[in-house]
Amino acid sequence: MPAPIDRRLPDSLHPVSRRAALGALAAAAAPWPLAARAADWPSRPLRLVVPFAPGGSSEIVARAVATEMGRGLGQNVYVENKPGAAGNIAMQEVAHATDQHTLVLGHIGTLAVNPFIFPKLPYDAERDFAPLTLLSKVPSLYVVHPDLPVRDLREFVALARARPGQLNYGSAGNGSAGHLAMEYLKMATNTFVVHVPYRGTGPMLADLMAGRLQAASVGAPALLSFIRAGKLRCIATGTAQRLPQLPDVPTVAEQGWKGFEMTQWYGLLAPRSQPRAQLERLEAEAVRAVRSTTVADKLGAETALAVGNSAAQFAAWIREERARWQPVIARAGVRPEGA
Repeated sequence: MPAPIDRRLPDSLHPVSRRAALGALAAAAAPWPLAARAADWPSRPLRLVVPFAPGGSSEIVARAVATEMGRGLGQNVYVENKPGAAGNIAMQEVAHATDQHTLVLGHIGTLAVNPFIFPKLPYDAERDFAPLTLLSKVPSLYVVHPDLPVRDLREFVALARARPGQLNYGSAGNGSAGHLAMEYLKMATNTFVVHVPYRGTGPMLADLMAGRLQAASVGAPALLSFIRAGKLRCIATGTAQRLPQLPDVPTVAEQGWKGFEMTQWYGLLAPRSQPRAQLERLEAEAVRAVRSTTVADKLGAETALAVGNSAAQFAAWIREERARWQPVIARAGVRPEGA
């Protein structure tokens, strides 16, 4: 702690000079407590809320970044899965958090889809959150149960057209990235496949591998091990180019639907009420973490692309994604569960 400032001034000072000197002393002394409080933050571990059940791409991205961010912040960043209501439960909680130690994993669903499918959200996707950085883009894969008699997307489309409404697909819930990816594919291929929503990617994949579902679209990190083990068959990738990890799997565009591309994405946000200095530090640490070799390599091994852009760029990305998906949602008639 710095030595206390002696505020005693010579009585011989002119009154104006005396007031000016006291003002200067007060100004010199005031910033120290503020700086001390800023330096004391974070004073405990930070919580990174993931609005989805364990077992999906979101958890892989969140845990990779959280560990590295903790090193820079000097406090652990722990991941807490809080699924439910298409991510709205977690988003509402973080929007109104006041502890200054809570973050949330933003997602195409909670930021670019929910505002258009729920008549009334318990959070404002624009006003309640401060975007920090776009963490990762994740390729969407289209997979089927190995017993389904199709080897690629063309055969799947032919089967779906021959048996309209008799095939089904699962997703992590209404408005989830997997739901959007399959509805987008249905629109592009003019097919009718029945949607079965689940509460999370993990339980949906369990039913898909057990044969209770026939198809799904999920982010690549959550699927690669099952594809390699032969538990699922990948019939197409939603990327513009083939993935190095799956060189024999053609893209949707390669199989006849030119211009088709579907990518999930995840970003980091904090409550808008958090002090600016803390937001700037969080942005810097998040960008540093996701651009680090450790995180980039870890995500790359799972086919996820590390991004790490600025807060302003991430905010612009969210706006662009909302504009992109609003007409798709309207055309597909995506509605929240129970609506």
